[in-house]
Amino acid sequence: MLPAIPTEFTPWASLGGGILIGLSAVMVMALFGRIAGITGITAGAVASGDRGWRIAFVAGLLAAPLLWLAVTGGFPQQTVSTDLTGMAVAGLLVGAGTALGSGCTSGHGVCGLARLSARSLAAVVTFMLFAALAVFVLRHVFGGVA
Repeated sequence: MLPAIPTEFTPWASLGGGILIGLSAVMVMALFGRIAGITGITAGAVASGDRGWRIAFVAGLLAAPLLWLAVTGGFPQQTVSTDLTGMAVAGLLVGAGTALGSGCTSGHGVCGLARLSARSLAAVVTFMLFAALAVFVLRHVFGGVA
């Protein structure tokens, strides 16, 4: 049997975060006619003519943890791997996946599914299958905890 992975139960913070994500997705669509996919927003902030709102969106993502710190007095508990090679490989795989899938989890998972997009459903099913496969391989083949 695998060791249990302790996870902090945060229903109110999770509900609040979900509401804010949904609200931001609706606002981006209503105000700019765009999908709130982080990959597309970030790429457009570098190479697009409508940079202003994109830079503000990314700045909001970066400012959110600081606001959380100001309100609660501490950052949420997180665990980040110290394996830089593994993280680099994972980052490259995620980047390749967003390029192949024409979007990321926020664009497909939040916005695409809300619009009942079949393409987004296929992308999210693919994300989830590969995530489950990665956890299985990391736990049962390499013996780590994921």
